[in-house]
Amino acid sequence: MRLVRLGPAGSETPGALVDDDTYIDLSDVVHDFDEAFFGSGALETLAVTVAERLSAGRGEPVGDRRFGAPIARPHQILCIGLNYRDHAAETDQAVPTEPILFTKSPNTLIGPDDDVLIPKNSVKTDWEVELGVVVGSHASYLEDETAAEAAIAGYVLVNDVSEREWQIERNGQWSKGKSAPTFNPAGPWLVTKDEIEDVLALEMTLDIDGERRQTGSTSTMVFSPAFIVHYLSQFMALEPGDLINTGTPPGVGMGKKPPVYLKGGETMTLNITRLGTQTQRVVAHPAAQSGTAEA
Repeated sequence: MRLVRLGPAGSETPGALVDDDTYIDLSDVVHDFDEAFFGSGALETLAVTVAERLSAGRGEPVGDRRFGAPIARPHQILCIGLNYRDHAAETDQAVPTEPILFTKSPNTLIGPDDDVLIPKNSVKTDWEVELGVVVGSHASYLEDETAAEAAIAGYVLVNDVSEREWQIERNGQWSKGKSAPTFNPAGPWLVTKDEIEDVLALEMTLDIDGERRQTGSTSTMVFSPAFIVHYLSQFMALEPGDLINTGTPPGVGMGKKPPVYLKGGETMTLNITRLGTQTQRVVAHPAAQSGTAEA
């Protein structure tokens, strides 16, 4: 299934996408795609409801409805750094022997086509196309990767927007460079794991104003999604609906020589095989637009 949340920001309703133009409204049977939904195990039976409604002709046109993030604000957004061998190489850093973990504020989550706002006083805002993993059940001290795979609900396309000066040059606190408002576009849909034959064979791209900047594949991941979920469960309890961003392939602005960063006015377009396409307009902070600067 492809799960979606459609409607104005803050008032999205849950549904399942039948094709690019048609969806099944599920708002009468599902409150939201949130911790309660995933934790209840309702995902396992939802496909039957969708099939029955489709057979009964209850599909509705998507029309001009806005796509929100396909999951409600999660308990936590966890992120894995340097998880692509070729990305580690472009940033002149060693391939990690264990996953590098940082967190991202859950209030960074926005829809796939919502505007991305460059923070006030930012000079190094960067882009990162990533595979997101949505946790489907409570996961703590999982026994192995098989158990971790069972704990995954599905996958989603995300843009792990980053402010590199704050991430790298401000005493090494990566979360400071990752948690500005709008820094985690997600969607347009959540694809349940049964529809992804091989999660380590997905092509990934990101364009800026129509120019290809990132081209990669999940095949160059250092640590697989199942490995990551198992690993994290040894250190913390993962909650249903949690989002894990699993790293980016090469082509980020920081890796260019010289580096290139977002200024405002650009359009970012991201795609991952079967996970859809995002398009975000980059908006400079009003302080920068007005030519003023505040401490």
